[in-house]
Amino acid sequence: MKRILFPAVAGALVAMSGVALADTAVKAVADLNVRAGPGPQYPVIGVLTAGQSATLNGCIENSKWCTIAEANGQGWVYSDYVTADFGGSQVVLTRRPADAGITVVTAPEDGNDYPDTYTGAIIAADPMDPIDRPPAEVRTYVDTNRLEPVYLDGEVVTGATLPDTVELREIPDYNYRYVYVNGQPALVDPETRRIMYVVR
Repeated sequence: MKRILFPAVAGALVAMSGVALADTAVKAVADLNVRAGPGPQYPVIGVLTAGQSATLNGCIENSKWCTIAEANGQGWVYSDYVTADFGGSQVVLTRRPADAGITVVTAPEDGNDYPDTYTGAIIAADPMDPIDRPPAEVRTYVDTNRLEPVYLDGEVVTGATLPDTVELREIPDYNYRYVYVNGQPALVDPETRRIMYVVR
């Protein structure tokens, strides 16, 4: 799989609170969006590919959003899909031990007017390999027939499941449906409602 590094992002520095500890190496367990801010409403600025490492700068207290540094840039990732070494074991960052010593950071005060209400939540699941790249006509159809995005708490990752409240749209002569979730087009199995492919 092609390694994609996110570009450098201009923006405010993240304020650290508490004792600053050494940065922690993390690894993506699935192709994971890197966003400009801590939430699915922020634009995608890059992708941390499955197996790719980055440096964790810290996480927001009582939140699943963490900031990473890679390729001279800074971005935000959803901690359900990155692991780190704790006590010799790779642990999903969301399930880290209470005494892990991860630096607590505060969200940037960028005065954004992004929506911060969600109509539901993406159900995290073990990541899966995406389906084969869809035919060009499917990608063209999804791109030219854009939908209003639905915003859900969580991140768009192959294998995750969408709630029943999300309406899926048909694609002519194709077995999967599509939806724009958190600004990201995704192909979804209508029976299981699992995300099968993230269109990037």
